[in-house]
Amino acid sequence: MDSRSRSRSRSRSRSRSRSRSRGAAGIIVQVALLLCISGGTTGEEVCDSPLVSNLPPASFRSSSQLSGSHAPSFAKLNRRDGAGGWSPLTSDRYQWLEVDLGQRTKIAAVATQGRYGSSDWLTSYLLMFSDTGHNWKQYRQEDSIGSFPGNSNADTVVQYKLQQAAVARFLRLLPLHWNPSGRIGLRLEAYGCPYTSHVLRLDGSSRGLVYTLSPGPRGALREVVTLKFKTLRSCGTLLQADGGGGLGLGLELQRGKLLLLTRGPPPSAPRRVASLGSLLDDQQWHRLAVERRGSQLNVTVDEHAERVRMPAAFDGWEAEQLSVGTVTGRGSQNPDVSARNFHGCLENLQYNSLNLIELAKSKDPRVAMRGNVTFSCAESVSVAVTFPGPQSFLRLPWATSSSPEGVSVGFQFRTWNDAGLLLTFDLPEEGGVVWLYLSEARLRLQIRKGGRALLELSAGSALNDGQWHSVELTSSRGHLSLGVDAEEGGAAHAALSYPVAVESHLFFGGCPAENDAPRCRNTFKVFQGCMRLLMLNHLTLDLIMVQKKQLGIFSHLQIDMCGIIDRCSPSRCEHGGRCSQSWSVFRCNCSASGYSGETCHSSVYEQSCEAYKHNGNTSGHFYIDVDGSGPIGPQLVYCNMTEENTWMEIRHNNTEVTRVRPSAGSRQHLLHFDYSTKEEQLSAAISQSEHCQQELSYRCRKSRLLNTPEGSPFSWWLGGPGSGRVQTYWGGAQPGSRQCACGLQGDCVDPQHYCNCDADRAEWAEDSGLVTHKESLPVRSLVLGDVHRPPSEAAYRVGPLRCHGDKNFWNAAFFDKETSYLHFPTFHGELSADISFLFKTTAPSGVFLENLGIKDFIRIELSSPTRVAFSLDVGDGPLEVRVESAVPLNDDRWHRVRAERNVMEASLRLDGLPVARRGAPADGHLHLQLNSQLFIGGTASRQKGFRGCIRALQLNGVTLDLEERASITPGVRAGCPGHCSSYGSLCRNRGRCAERANGFLCDCGLSAYTGAFCHTEVSASFKSGTTVRYTFEEPHELSQNSSARPSSIYSDTTLRGEDVSLSFRTTQSPALLLYVSSHRGESLALLLNKHDKLEVRYKLDGSRGSEVLRSGARSLADGRLHAVSVRRRADVVTLQIDQNPREDFNLTYDGALNGIKWLVLGRVHGSDAVDPDLSRLASLGFTGCLSVVRFNSVSPLKAALLHPHTSPVVVTGPLVRSTCGSSASANPHAAQDSHHLSDSGSVGSGQPLVNSIRTDSALIGGLIAVAIFVLASGLAITARFLCRRKGTYRNQEAEGVKREDSQDLTFTSQRDSQSVSTENPKEYFI
Repeated sequence: MDSRSRSRSRSRSRSRSRSRSRGAAGIIVQVALLLCISGGTTGEEVCDSPLVSNLPPASFRSSSQLSGSHAPSFAKLNRRDGAGGWSPLTSDRYQWLEVDLGQRTKIAAVATQGRYGSSDWLTSYLLMFSDTGHNWKQYRQEDSIGSFPGNSNADTVVQYKLQQAAVARFLRLLPLHWNPSGRIGLRLEAYGCPYTSHVLRLDGSSRGLVYTLSPGPRGALREVVTLKFKTLRSCGTLLQADGGGGLGLGLELQRGKLLLLTRGPPPSAPRRVASLGSLLDDQQWHRLAVERRGSQLNVTVDEHAERVRMPAAFDGWEAEQLSVGTVTGRGSQNPDVSARNFHGCLENLQYNSLNLIELAKSKDPRVAMRGNVTFSCAESVSVAVTFPGPQSFLRLPWATSSSPEGVSVGFQFRTWNDAGLLLTFDLPEEGGVVWLYLSEARLRLQIRKGGRALLELSAGSALNDGQWHSVELTSSRGHLSLGVDAEEGGAAHAALSYPVAVESHLFFGGCPAENDAPRCRNTFKVFQGCMRLLMLNHLTLDLIMVQKKQLGIFSHLQIDMCGIIDRCSPSRCEHGGRCSQSWSVFRCNCSASGYSGETCHSSVYEQSCEAYKHNGNTSGHFYIDVDGSGPIGPQLVYCNMTEENTWMEIRHNNTEVTRVRPSAGSRQHLLHFDYSTKEEQLSAAISQSEHCQQELSYRCRKSRLLNTPEGSPFSWWLGGPGSGRVQTYWGGAQPGSRQCACGLQGDCVDPQHYCNCDADRAEWAEDSGLVTHKESLPVRSLVLGDVHRPPSEAAYRVGPLRCHGDKNFWNAAFFDKETSYLHFPTFHGELSADISFLFKTTAPSGVFLENLGIKDFIRIELSSPTRVAFSLDVGDGPLEVRVESAVPLNDDRWHRVRAERNVMEASLRLDGLPVARRGAPADGHLHLQLNSQLFIGGTASRQKGFRGCIRALQLNGVTLDLEERASITPGVRAGCPGHCSSYGSLCRNRGRCAERANGFLCDCGLSAYTGAFCHTEVSASFKSGTTVRYTFEEPHELSQNSSARPSSIYSDTTLRGEDVSLSFRTTQSPALLLYVSSHRGESLALLLNKHDKLEVRYKLDGSRGSEVLRSGARSLADGRLHAVSVRRRADVVTLQIDQNPREDFNLTYDGALNGIKWLVLGRVHGSDAVDPDLSRLASLGFTGCLSVVRFNSVSPLKAALLHPHTSPVVVTGPLVRSTCGSSASANPHAAQDSHHLSDSGSVGSGQPLVNSIRTDSALIGGLIAVAIFVLASGLAITARFLCRRKGTYRNQEAEGVKREDSQDLTFTSQRDSQSVSTENPKEYFI
C-alpha cells in the first residue's frame, strides 16, 4: 500500500455509508449514530490523543530484541532513547512489537517511524488488536486489505487513520517488509481516546437479564436496542422481545450466525425471517443494533444490515418484556433451557436512551437479574493457529516413551476448503505412513506401506462449513478409531494386525520443502484454515511455546489467532446469486438468477422490446430487465414486432370479453386484475415507454355506466401505481372528464348523455376506447354498479397493457468538438460498477467517459481506430482492460460497449467480440472512491475528447439523460440521426431501411415479404377455382393517377428484362404457376410439365411461337416447397431452382414485353387472351401453395392478401392464407429446415399430430389410392391421345433452348392434391 491510501482515508471515512448496498445505506447511517452512543463517545468528541508516548517500559513487549538498547520500550515516536527505536534480533516475518494500553481504549489512528539515525524502517506491516493479549484479531481495511503502508526513510512520520476505530487494550504490530538495505526498525504512536464500557457476563446456565417495559402505549416513533457481544459458543439466544397476543421477536445464534425469528402464540414454532453475520463465535466483540419503526425492522450486525418487514400479525404490536441472554419468556416453566441460553459477554446494552446494565447495577425495579450474572468479562484463553498458505506447516516432536505402541491425537479445525492435509506421520516400520486429510469435505484416514493402502477410513461430512470441528485419532492394542465432533459427526473403527505409532515427528497442515523434510510426504492439497486445542497423548499443547520457538518447528503460521474470514457474509453476490467460498476466494453461482458476471451483477436480458428488435429478433415472449443491473428483476412480456411500432404486451388474468354475473346481496360488482409482473417491474416498464395504452370496453343493455357529469357515477375503475386511484372517465376520454369516447367526439346515441350506455336503452350498446394516460395505467380494478336491475345485461373487457418505445434506448448526444463534453454528478459504484453505451464516430480516438477521485479513477476511451480501453484504479495501481477489433471502429456505425468492475475483476465487452477480463489483486482494495464530476464525451482537462455520437448510456442500470443535458450545453447536440448504416442489414428480402428520428423502419413495399424486417413470407393455398389477377396500368393512366399506393402494386409496363421469383408447393403436374400477358400478344409463363420439370415459356413476338426453356431439376411436383428465380436481360435468361446449380439460356431473338396487361396466378379464365398452347392448362387452375411471388417490383400475392382494396387486383374463388409449410420464414434465426407433407414421420417437438390416421386406416386408404391412381392414369392416356395437337417445336438444345409439343402439358394427378398446405387458414372470398 502506498501514500495514496493515507491521503484518501478521510474521504473513505466520510463516505463509508456509501460503500454498502443501496437498500441498507439508510440503516448504516442510523446505526452508526447509535453505536457512537453505545461506545461511550459522541460523534462530536475529538478522539486523537496520543496513547503510547506516556506508557511505562513494562507496557512494551516484543518477539525479540537486537540488544538492550534496541528494546521495545524505546519504540516511541520522535524519541531518540536507546538506539533510537526497536529492532528485533532477526529480521523476518515472525517478529512483532506489542503495546499494552492498560485498559480497553478507542484507537483511531496509528503512526510509524524508522529507527533514528539508521537505515532500519518498515515499508509495510500488519496491525492486530486484543483485549487479553491472546486471541488476536487482524485489523482489515474495507474488510479485505490487511497490510498498512510503512515508511520510506527513518525519520518521516507516516500516519494512517483507521476507517473504523478499534476498541482494544493490546495493540500488536507485525512487520511484513522493511528496507532491503537495512533491518527491521520501528518507532510508533497510537491515537485515540478513553472508552466507557459497561459489561455483563452470562454463563449459559443463568436466566439472564429481563427488562419490563412501561405498560400502555408508548407513542415512540421508533424503538432501538444496541449492544456488543462476544462468545465462544456458536449457539444461544441473545435477545427476545415478548408482547401481547403471545407474539414475540428473537435474535438467536445458530452455527455462528445471528437469526432473526418471529414467534407466534404456542404451540406455533418460531419462523426464521433473516440471517446476519457469520463466525460470531470467535470470542471477538461484535456490534448489534435493532431498530423498529412501525412494521419495519432494521437489524445490523457489524457491517451486515438487513431491512425486514414484520408479518401482518405484528401490526400494532408492542413489546412488553425484553429478555437478554435467555429464552425464558414471561410465565415460562421450561426447566431446562441452559442449552439455548447465551454464554458470553455483553457490553453497553441500551434500550433507546437507557443503559440497561447500569440500571441492573443500580437495582432498578424495571430490570430483573435472574441467575448468576456478573458485571465483568472473564475470558478463557484458547490459542489458535492459522495455516494461511501453501508453505504453512507445523512440526511437533513425539514423546515415544509415553506411548511406544499407540497414538492419541486430538485437535479442532475450521476451514472453507473441501480438501487439505491435516496430519501426517511416519510409522516406525520403514516405508509406512499415515495421512489424515480432508477430501470432498469428509475426513479420511489412509495408511500406506510399500506403495499400497493398508487401511482407508472416512467420517463426517460437510466439514468445510467454517465451523469448529473436533477430531480424535486413537490407536491402541490392535484397534484404531477416528471420530469427528463426538456423537454428532460419527466415528469409524478398524481392527489392526500391525501397530500404529509415531516414529519421531508429526506434521500438521503440510510438509516443509523437500530438502528440509526428508521424512514428510504429502500427496494431497495443503490445509488452509485454523486449528486449536492440539492434544498429543491427552496432553494439551502450548502453542505459545511454539510461537516463542521453544517447541517444534513451523513456517508461515499465524499463532494466537484464527484468521478465517467469511467472504460470503455479507454476500457480494447480487440479485440472488448463491455465494460459495474457499479459504482465499469466493464464487457466485448465477444460474437461474437472470444475471451474469463474477458477482451476478449484469443482466443477461435486454431492457426493452425495442432493444430485442434491434438485435434482429422477431415477435415472441422475451424477458426484459428494465433497469439492467439495478434492483428490479426481469419480467416476461410479449414483444409484438409486426407493426411499425414495437409493442410490449403485459397480460393480466382476464383479457377476454366477459359477461357480468352479479353477486347476490351486493349492489356493486367488483373485479380485480392480476398482472403477470411485479409492481415495481410494471411501474418501471410504463415509465420507460414512450407511449402506453389499454383497451377499456363496456357492452350494455339497460345497464348505465357513468351517469351524467353532474351525478354520482354508477361505475368507476382504479388505475395507476400501487392499488390504483379512482378514475371516473372511460376509455377514449380524458382523465377527470367523466365521459366516454362518444362524449368527447359528440356522437353518443343520446346527446343528453356522455356515454352510449348511459342512455339506458333496451338495445345493446357499447362504450370502448383506449386509456392512454400513463399515470392512470394499468387498470387495476373495475367497480360496476348498474348491473342488478332485472333487465340489465352487461359485459366488459380490459385488454392487456400495451406500450411502445424506449425513452432510454434512443437517448443520444452528438459531440462535434474535442473540447465539448457533458457533465453529471459523481458516479457511485464503490463495489460494483457497470457502464454500457453505444457509439459511432469517424474520429480515430477519444475519451467516452471519465470520473476521477483523489487517486482512484475510471475511464473508457477509443484509444485507436480498432481498440477500446477501460482503465481504472481502486487503490492497487492503474489497471487497463482492452479489446481489439479486426475492423475499424470509426466507420460511422453503432458499436456497443459494456464495461464492468466488481471486487473480483474488471471486464470489457465490445460488440460481439470475446470479453476481455483482468482479475483484481488478491486481498486488494474493494471500494472505488470517486469525487469529481462525471465527464461524458471528454475529460476534465478538455483534451482527447470524443467526436461523434453516444447513445443509451447507462451506469448501474440508470440511464443518463444525454438529450436533456445536451440541449443546454454548447458544442453538444441532442439526438443522433443515421441508424440505417448500422441496422439496415436487418431489412431483408429487398426491404429498404428508412430513417426515423428514433430508430429506423424496414419498408417492405418493394419486397414480396412483410414483417418488421421484411422476413415473413406472404403465402396462400390455391384451389382449382382460385384466380389472382393483377392488372397493370397504362402509362397515361399512371400519369393521371396521383394517389399514393403501396410500391408493391406498381411496375413499368414495357420491359426488356424481368426478375421473377416465387416459391411453390404442389403435387399437380402439369400446372401453370404464373402467366403474364401484354396488349401486343407477348407473354411469359412459368409452369410444370408432365415430367415434373419447370419450364419457362417466352413469347416476345406476337407473330412468332413461344420459346421453351426447360430446367434440368427433377421431381418438382413432390409436395415439397421449391424456390424459383428467373432473370432475363435482353436475350439472356438465368434460372435458379432451390440450391441447384444456376442454369443459363439464350433466346433466339431479343424482344420485349410491350404494354403488359395483366399477371395471373391460378386459373386463367376463358375471357382472358391466353397463348393457345397453354389454354387447356390455364383453364385447369393451380392446386397447391404459392409464396412470396414477385414480378420485378410487383408482389401480386402480397397485394391480394394485404392490400386488396388499394391495389389493382381481383381475386376469384377461395384464397387461403398459409405458410406453405415453411417455418423458417417466420423466424430469421430458425434453421433452414422445411417440414413437408411427405415427411409423415416428422412431428414437431412435443406437438400432437392433428387428425392423424390410424395405421390400419392408412393401409386401406393406400390401397384405394393405388386403384384410383391406375384409373386416373388410364383416363389421362386416353385423353392425351384424343386431344393431341399437331405441330413441332424447333429444337434449340445446342443453345440451351428446347421447343416442346403441347402433349407434355397433358394433365395428370399423381397424388391427392387436397393435402397441400392448409396451415393457419384464413380464407378470403372476393
